[in-house]
Formats: sequence, C-alpha cells, structure tokens
Amino acid sequence: MSYKIEVLIPPSEWGSNALRFETKEEAIASGRELLSRWMLPIDNRATESTDPVNYKFNFETNTNERIGS
Repeated sequence: MSYKIEVLIPPSEWGSNALRFETKEEAIASGRELLSRWMLPIDNRATESTDPVNYKFNFETNTNERIGS
C-alpha cells in the first residue's frame, strides 16, 4: 500500500499524478508543496493507493525524491 496526493480542480474534480509515498504525512507534505506553486487547485488530500511506493518526501529540502529505478 502507498499514499497518493490528489488536488481539487474547481469546481469539483479531483486529480492526481504518479507519485506514491510510503506515509500519509509524506503525501500531505507533497500536496502542500504542490499547492504553493500551482494557482488552479484549491485543496489537496492524501488517499490510499495499491500502487508501489516510488517517491519519498524530503522534509529538509521540501522536495519529492524518486526511489528505485
């Protein structure tokens, strides 16, 4: 199991990307960072995914880091 970030695009469409995190906290932090750069999304949430983990969120640099190949 992993966690993905979803962003809310007005008026009511949730979308996500291919980033999957080990923890809900990482996904939430990634979503906050994403909202700080994008103008269109108005909210974000972390949801469970059956996809394998492929990213980690580096809390020191506030960036997403790819793991694995």
